[in-house]
Amino acid sequence: MRGPVGRPRTRPDAVAGDKAYSSRGNRAYLRRRGIKSVIPEKRDQAANRKKKGSRGGRPVSHDAGLYRERNTVERTITKMKAWRGIATRYDKTPGSYRAGLHLRAAMIWIKDLTRASP
Repeated sequence: MRGPVGRPRTRPDAVAGDKAYSSRGNRAYLRRRGIKSVIPEKRDQAANRKKKGSRGGRPVSHDAGLYRERNTVERTITKMKAWRGIATRYDKTPGSYRAGLHLRAAMIWIKDLTRASP
């Protein structure tokens, strides 16, 4: 008997994004799929909503604690891109690019381990 083929059918509990992804369409898509959106509302969107009064709808809420954790991901991506080969995608094949990502991640991990040791 064959085991499962392809990617596992998983759904994230929440998706975090910056204000650039604060569109009504993005929020509706996540809502349809049952995924919590952790995206703050843009100031101009909030002002337009408030200007409409009761017709403007409810304010957008997001979990500030989850949004703060997004910073960790952003900093890691920045560390990865500090390596020129990853930032510019010099590699010809997806396999060699992926190997570069793994190598850079290992380098970051080892550096963090040696820094944490007394």
